[in-house]
Amino acid sequence: MMVVFLGPPGAGKGTQAARLAAKYGLPQISTGDMLREAVGAGTELGGRVKAIMASGDLVSDEVMLELVEDRLAKPDCSGGAILDGYPRTRGQAATLDPLTERLGLGEVKLVLSLDVPEEEVVNRISGRRQESAAMGERDDDKQEVVVERMRVYRELTEPLVDYYRDRSVLRQVDGVGTIDEVFGRLDEAMREAVQQ
Repeated sequence: MMVVFLGPPGAGKGTQAARLAAKYGLPQISTGDMLREAVGAGTELGGRVKAIMASGDLVSDEVMLELVEDRLAKPDCSGGAILDGYPRTRGQAATLDPLTERLGLGEVKLVLSLDVPEEEVVNRISGRRQESAAMGERDDDKQEVVVERMRVYRELTEPLVDYYRDRSVLRQVDGVGTIDEVFGRLDEAMREAVQQ
């Protein structure tokens, strides 16, 4: 089963996607983690995206499609995957189902949209930034980058809520509460999708 996570930066997509992936035996594919690993490893791709990520902009649809296709073609994705951080634009969404169909994974069956108010998101990222200061701040958690990431999210990614609602695969989930409370809501949506 192909599942997509949507939500603003700092909404908790990575934490919750990892928990759902473990429970349902699906690989979690975090494009943000993959890009950060490429940058850290000094790969050719990492070199291409380092400056883009540091500014808060999105990596091009073509590069992201290449990255996602390579990952979804691996054997552990044969039963589907949970995509965390992809798609982020209408262009990426439009190419996702043809890609997953070509790879024999079927269409996206469920899109989970974590609804978190912007003020809460900024507070969460500020807290994450303070916690990680001693270990070395993520470039994409710097205050000016957070503001840009939120602008880019509202402009390019938020419209995917309507895109997937129109396709009848969207489940909007309240992303405010404890990690366990939010997980309970997401788990209920997953169970319903699996039973359909």
